[in-house]
Amino acid sequence: MSAPAPSPLAIVDAEPLPRQDEVLTPAALAFVAELHRQFTPRRDELLARRGERRAEIARTSTLDFLPETAAIRADDSWKVAPAPAALNDRRVEITGPTDRKMTINALNSGAKVWLADFEDASAPTWENVILGQLNLIDAYTRNIDFTDPRSGKSYALKPAGELATVVTRPRGWHLNERHLQLDGTPVPGALVDFGLYFFHNAQRLIDLGKGPYFYLPKTESHLEARLWNGIFVFAQDYVGIPQGTVRATVLIETITAAYEMEEILYELRDHASGLNAGRWDYLFSIVKNFRDGGAKFVLPDRNAVTMTAPFMRAYTELLVRTCHKRGAHAIGGMAAFIPSRRDAEVNKVAFEKVKADKDREAHDGFDGSWVAHPDLVPIAMASFDAVLGEKPNQKDRLREDVSVAAGDLIAIDTLDAKPTYDGLRNAVAVGIRYIEAWLRGMGAVAIFNLMEDAATAEISRSQIWQWINADVVFENGKHATADLARKVAAEEIAAIRAEIGEEAFASGKWQQAHDLLLQVSLDQDYADFLTLPAYEQLG
Repeated sequence: MSAPAPSPLAIVDAEPLPRQDEVLTPAALAFVAELHRQFTPRRDELLARRGERRAEIARTSTLDFLPETAAIRADDSWKVAPAPAALNDRRVEITGPTDRKMTINALNSGAKVWLADFEDASAPTWENVILGQLNLIDAYTRNIDFTDPRSGKSYALKPAGELATVVTRPRGWHLNERHLQLDGTPVPGALVDFGLYFFHNAQRLIDLGKGPYFYLPKTESHLEARLWNGIFVFAQDYVGIPQGTVRATVLIETITAAYEMEEILYELRDHASGLNAGRWDYLFSIVKNFRDGGAKFVLPDRNAVTMTAPFMRAYTELLVRTCHKRGAHAIGGMAAFIPSRRDAEVNKVAFEKVKADKDREAHDGFDGSWVAHPDLVPIAMASFDAVLGEKPNQKDRLREDVSVAAGDLIAIDTLDAKPTYDGLRNAVAVGIRYIEAWLRGMGAVAIFNLMEDAATAEISRSQIWQWINADVVFENGKHATADLARKVAAEEIAAIRAEIGEEAFASGKWQQAHDLLLQVSLDQDYADFLTLPAYEQLG
């Protein structure tokens, strides 16, 4: 008697979208279902392990390099696989969601790479998840154009040789996709995003001289990297492409991963292409993990924590040293400034800051860096061109001068800056504005001339939580309390209502955003990720 056929994936509570059947084909859904069966149990174990590790940090208030993997760090003989031609020069990367207009603009931007984002720059509505996949398929088949309904402006792709190479970022391990379920259990969003993209595009990308390339977000340990490596091996066999075709760049945006950079590259060595320094999520992770560690772990206002802060410098220097030792690319952080169409002076000051930031990264040995807006591509390009010239990267700069001790990465108290009342106001203002847009399905939001994503909201609400629980006293004598946060939030929501008018306020999600920010900022039981309760409210 033959075994019963495995049950298929079910599409649950989702309004059908135009052309969704081109993405959700029976064969693609069968592949995602198989990924779910094979790998979700291990994902669940690793999420539980995150909780255990966090409890250990709460008990000890410290972290160290892992004694059990010392041999991997000491072994100088191993390297990651050589970069494919399409990923050898990554001097400027633009980031953004996969809506139709952004897809065209990012590919046309002049950047070497586009981080096509299903994660922090995309609110995971069913429409964003499925139509984002469709937009990428259409881009690869040159079946994509866009006319802005407001301006009437039309957008079309440049010739193939002028387009950025796509590196796709799936959702983090903690998020499920409630609209795709197997036997009543939701499939992890990471497997949905990876699976649909890989299944439809792996061979197509090989035919274009590129390949299925990925950014892996919010990794917390080398064991999570090992899980991804297993997924890559399985997926390549499943569709019949050579092992090592996949390439993955891991975001080092959690404090625990910063202690396991070499091990993460080792686990992915046949598929690894680099590491990236992700600033806001990294700070969020420090607050989250050391939130009960006392005054020495209290961060000042987020804008006061620059990349030249000693503990941030230790992190980026160690990242460049680690990557180049192992033959991988080191990719720098985000320039989030959004140029103003009205204020030339604002632009002048901001462009100078962006240039200084990118000059520093290029001189430190990074092989490339991120920008959020096409207007910043030439600025970042000039910084890296000045250092690299005709060379595609500077992996030959081994930075053997760098020596980072375990304590250097968490020496938060080396900062002179302190939390301020204005910092509290800014955290509330940005948090409410971002969450309101996210609840309407927008993940990348321009706020106060900066492109903000979910990591911004995470650091904002984490700092509010931390300052209240550490009983911070601001420079004006006010104590950080739940009542003060509520008062500031009430003032902010009133100011927004006055600014945009009653009709626009009523048609938005402002009260919902206000309530959710306060919930995740004030609850004693700190939510691991703001996007988990927010996803429950997402349409």
